[in-house]
Amino acid sequence: MDLREIQLFMNVADHQSFTKAAEQTYLSQPSLSKVVKKLEEELQVELFDRSTRHLWLTDAGKIVYQQGQKSLESLTELKMLLDELRNVKTGKIKIGIPPLVGTLVFPDMALKFHAKYPKVWLQLVELGAKRIVHLVEDSEVDLAICVLPVDEEKLNVYPFISDEFVVFIYNDHPLANREKLAISELKNENFILFSNDFTLHDSVINACKENGFDPKVSYETSQWDLITELISAKMGIALLPKSIFYKQNNPNVKMIPIKDSVFHWRLAIITKKDTYHSFATRELLKMLIGNPNEGASLK
Repeated sequence: MDLREIQLFMNVADHQSFTKAAEQTYLSQPSLSKVVKKLEEELQVELFDRSTRHLWLTDAGKIVYQQGQKSLESLTELKMLLDELRNVKTGKIKIGIPPLVGTLVFPDMALKFHAKYPKVWLQLVELGAKRIVHLVEDSEVDLAICVLPVDEEKLNVYPFISDEFVVFIYNDHPLANREKLAISELKNENFILFSNDFTLHDSVINACKENGFDPKVSYETSQWDLITELISAKMGIALLPKSIFYKQNNPNVKMIPIKDSVFHWRLAIITKKDTYHSFATRELLKMLIGNPNEGASLK
C-alpha cells in the first residue's frame, strides 16, 4: 500500500464512480479498479458498497478515506515548509471574501500588501459568506473575511469590522423624510435581500422576526449594486450596512438610520484551527489585524 493507491481510492470515492475517477486521473477504468481491489485485499476489508448505482463507502472505506486525507495533508504541509525555505516571502494566498465585503475592503488590502510583498499573489475567491466558511473549514482557502457568528470550535476568529445597518429607501417613498425608522415600521414593505447563501440574508430576516413580522421578499440577488438599482426603481427597500451607501452613487436612493438600533454588521477574519499557515498568510494577518484583540471599523 502506498499513498498513490490511497489517493486513487479517494478519487473514486469523491466521484462515486470508477468511470469518472478514471477520466480525472487519466487511468483506464480497469487499471483503477485493479488498484482499489489490490488495496482491499491488502487491508482485508471492502472499501465500497457496489450494490447500488453509485459507489458508497463502507464503514471501513470511511476510515481509510479519513486517514488518507490526514496523510495527504501532512505531505502538503511538508511541501509548503520546504517551499518557504527555498522561496522566502513569495507564494500565493487564497482569500475567501463575500462580494460585498470584497468591494469594501479588498482593493485597499491588496494595495498595501503588494507594496510590502510584491512577489506574493493574492487570489480572491468570491462567494456568499456561508459557503466561504466551509471553504476555510475544508482548507480550500487560507483565510477569509466573513460575517459573524461562526463556529469558534473549528475556526480562529479575529474581529475586523463593525458597521450599523440602515434602511435603504427611494427618495419619494412615504417614509423617506423620516429622520429615523424602527424596523417594525417596515412590516408592510417589500424587501430586497441578498440571496440565501449570504449571511446577510438570514440577518435581515431574523431582525424582522425579532420585531414581530416576516418580511415580504420581492427580490433576492447576489449583487449589492443591483439591490440599489431595484430600490431606485421603487421595487422595494433594503436593510444594509451603512458603509455600502458611500460606495453607491444612485441619487434616487437614500439611507435612514434605524431607531434605537442594536442591529450591526460584524465581520471577522477567520482561519482554520490547528493547521499550518504560510509565512505570507501570517504576514497578511499581521497587516490586517495587528493586535488580534483589536478590530477595525468602517465608521
